[in-house]
Amino acid sequence: MRRTEALQGVRMTVFLNILNRWESAELNQAEAAELLGVSERTFRRWRDRYDEAGEAGLLDRRLGKTSGRRVPVDRAEEVEALYRERHQGFTVKHFHEHLVKDHGFGWGYTWTKLHLQWAGVVAKAPRKGAHRRKRERRPVRGMMLHQDGSRHAWLEGQAALDLIVTMDDATGAIYSAFLIEEEGTASTFRALKEVFSRHGLPMSLYTDRGSHYFRTTKAGEIDRGCPTQVGRALTQLGVEHIGAFSPRSPSRDGRPSGRPLPEAVRSGPSRRCRTVSSRNSRLPASPTSRRPMLSSARSILPAHNARFAVEPAGEGSAFTPIPGVDLDEILCVQEERQVGNDNCVSYRTLKLQIPERPMRPHFVKARVKVHVYPDGSHALFHGPRCIGRYDQNGAIRDAKNAA
Repeated sequence: MRRTEALQGVRMTVFLNILNRWESAELNQAEAAELLGVSERTFRRWRDRYDEAGEAGLLDRRLGKTSGRRVPVDRAEEVEALYRERHQGFTVKHFHEHLVKDHGFGWGYTWTKLHLQWAGVVAKAPRKGAHRRKRERRPVRGMMLHQDGSRHAWLEGQAALDLIVTMDDATGAIYSAFLIEEEGTASTFRALKEVFSRHGLPMSLYTDRGSHYFRTTKAGEIDRGCPTQVGRALTQLGVEHIGAFSPRSPSRDGRPSGRPLPEAVRSGPSRRCRTVSSRNSRLPASPTSRRPMLSSARSILPAHNARFAVEPAGEGSAFTPIPGVDLDEILCVQEERQVGNDNCVSYRTLKLQIPERPMRPHFVKARVKVHVYPDGSHALFHGPRCIGRYDQNGAIRDAKNAA
């Protein structure tokens, strides 16, 4: 209040000084109004009010009055309660959209942000560092894909899960999104297969430098001479693998960029599901896995892409069709082993017995490759030929049809 009175006093002094200069013909109305930063009409109105009521006539008439645009106390308390109880963790922008859409809220985003910050339920954004120029999108679909994971407790009362998102850089359209217990090589291969089988091969894939993507030195530099299983598969397919070197990669997917896909997963039709099984019952079935997986959020992606995806700057597509390519045998873990004297291959805790083959009586001492698929099953390859397929526990399956 004291500050307001002080400001009123300064403005009064400035106005009276200029009014005296106008009355002495030192200034005309236009010049006086310009010095005050108002129109000539406002200057004349202030002059008339001063003549009628003196300094009291120049006081701001809004002082002591409640603004007609002020949010009622009960609505302000309702907004705070909704955020605390139902939308904790949402960005303010996405929360405000829910208020307008679902609760008939008629006040602005800025008020919502300031009120939540004042109430202590939303932290102020940290001060930005040095200026970075925004990277332009690739001009054509398929020139670059982004893949990243976002860990969060998506199901109420359950442990945190990773949301794996794969999206196109040119349009921002999300091609694959699913929840899994832990991000890793298997989840990467699953996502890549979903995208590559539907759209073809992109020119490049942009990811962070997680251990399943790259092997790095102590200085954080990528060791290109020692690729991971993901790096080996991308090289085999001819897809360039780009690693992020900034603390926050310029990915355009859900959580890193602050867009509301993660919140949509939590607040969508299956928000009230409290278990993995009940959540899966509302989504398309996912392949069997050693670790329980949640299916792709396909019911969410169309609405998300319709709202946030943009038209690419260029025409056409950079995706390369791959007819006849067996992605299952490329997008998998491949490790070399030597067959033992018992005609078995030891792989981690499993003993993989090679079934009887017409081409030769046994494979003792032969070098073979073990393929481990994202669903946990295994296969043995001798050169280009599959000599055995096994389930997650190492039991032989499809022995007669292995080719």
